[in-house]
Amino acid sequence: MTSPSARTSARRRQRSTRLVVASALLLIAAALVLGSIATGQSTLVLLSALAAVVLGAASTRITHSELLESRHEAAEDRARQAQAYRDITARRTAENVAFADSMKARITEREETIGQLESELGKALERAATATLKMSAEARRADVAEVEGNRLGELLEQSDTRAAEAIVRVAELEAEIDTLRAELDAWQRAAATSTYKRA
Repeated sequence: MTSPSARTSARRRQRSTRLVVASALLLIAAALVLGSIATGQSTLVLLSALAAVVLGAASTRITHSELLESRHEAAEDRARQAQAYRDITARRTAENVAFADSMKARITEREETIGQLESELGKALERAATATLKMSAEARRADVAEVEGNRLGELLEQSDTRAAEAIVRVAELEAEIDTLRAELDAWQRAAATSTYKRA
C-alpha cells in the first residue's frame, strides 16, 4: 500500500499534468487560429475557429473537473479532521470520568478510615477515663487501708502506666486523623478542580 505522502504527490503531479494539458489545448487553439488567419483562407479560418472552440471547451472541462476534485479532497480532509477531534474529545472525557471516579473512591476510603480512627480514639479516651477512675478509687481505698498500701502503690503505678499509654495512643490517633483530613481536603480540592476543568 502506498503511503499518504506518495498518493498526495501523485495527485499533485496529475493535477499539474491536467492543467498543463488544458493550457496546451488553449495554446494549440490559438496557434491554429493565428496560422489560419496568416494563410488568409476563410474556410481554414472557420475550421480553425471551430477547432479552437472545441479545444477551449475541452480545456474548460479539464479545469472544471480539477476544481471539483480538489474541493472533494478538501471536504474529505475536513471530515477526517473532525472525526479525529471527536475521537480525542471522547478519549479525554473518558479519562476525566475515570479520574473523578478514582478520586471519589479514594475520598470514600479515607473518610471510612477517619471514621474508624475516630471510633478507636473514642474507645481510647474511654479506656483512659476508666483507668483514671480506677486510679482514683484505688487511691481512696489506699487512704482507708494502709495495710494494703504497697499493693495499692503497685496498682497505682500500673494504672498510671496504662493511663500514660492511653494518652500516647490518643495523641497518635489524633495526629493520624489530622494527616488523613489534610489528605482528604487535598483530594477534594483536586476533584473539584478536575470537575471544574471538565465543565
